[in-house]
This record gives sequence, C-alpha cells and structure tokens, in this order.
Amino acid sequence: MAPYKNLEEYNLEITDEVKMRYSSILNEIGEDVEREGLLKTPERAAKAMLFLTQGYKQNAVEILEGAMFKETYDDMVIIKDIELYSLCEHHMLPFFGKAHIAYIPNGQIVGLSKIPRVVDVFARRLQVQERLTHDILECLNNTLKPKGVAVVIEASHMCMMMRGVQKQNSVTTTSGFRGQFEKIETRSEFLKLISSDLS
Repeated sequence: MAPYKNLEEYNLEITDEVKMRYSSILNEIGEDVEREGLLKTPERAAKAMLFLTQGYKQNAVEILEGAMFKETYDDMVIIKDIELYSLCEHHMLPFFGKAHIAYIPNGQIVGLSKIPRVVDVFARRLQVQERLTHDILECLNNTLKPKGVAVVIEASHMCMMMRGVQKQNSVTTTSGFRGQFEKIETRSEFLKLISSDLS
C-alpha cells in the first residue's frame, strides 16, 4: 500500500467479518438489525472503523522521506492548527482537536503537507493523546534529524464529555520537545507563536 492513501477500497473479507461483529453487538444491546434504519448500519460501521484506523496500514517515515529536500534554512518552521481526529483506545470514542508542530531544519526541509499527513497516520489508530504526541514527535525527530522538534496537541475527548465525568468544556493539552526546543527561550517563542493570531 502507498505510504499515504485514504482507505476508500475495502478488503471485502475483513469488512464482512467486522460487519458481522457489529451486527452481533446491535443484537446484544437489544436492537433489531432487520428494521429499515439499521439494515446497512453494520456495513457502514465496519467501513467507518476501517477508515478511522487506516493509520495501521500507513508508514509515516516513508511519507517524510518521500519529500525531504536539502536547504540551508535553519530557523523555526511552524504548522499550527492541524485538525486531528482519533479514537480513544479505552472506550473507542472519538477525541478531536488541533496539533501545533514546529521543527528547526538541520540541512534539509520537508514538504509542508507531509507533517499534517504524519499527524493523520498516527491519529487514525486507537490512541491515547499522550502516546499520539510522543509518536508524532519521535517520528519527526528520528526521520528529519532536525536541530529541534516541538509538538503540542489540544483535544476534547468524547469519553469525558458523553460518559464518565461528563465535562463538556474540558480540553486536554499534551506537549513534547526535543533538541533546541528544550531551551526555555526557543520553547517560549514557539508557544507564543502558536497562541497568537498573525492574520
């Protein structure tokens, strides 16, 4: 499979297996899978789950390596407000928000679209926000070998909003820093830039 491809063609054998399991779940919770509104729900749910977890079949390193270019630019590069959608591995409910990512090149840059794609690769797996932050950070750091990398993720978790403590307005923030971003002045510049509106 290509390193980055939206999964719109489904393996029929896997889809049918997941479909049967969703049908069984609907039966177990007391639903009638034969009623009109649910006739195609198991298949739709199976395809949705395969789409939302397509990151398992994608390679973030290959995405980056396919668009790295030699360049002498050595100041901070920031891509902020990257939308992300993932599934909490504890309840399989969505969490969603934004990632803010920066790196300081060390002789080479990467195509700007590749960084949001790396976010998608790791987000489209069963995740916890802490590991998602770490996965993105380490992939960028190990592949690009920059002078520094920073990742901040802000997300809302449906497992906290719809069930459990039911806190609708809470936002979870996680962060990771490597290299020059471990210095307080560089980190502060990054945090100031992602919190400001430059438009």
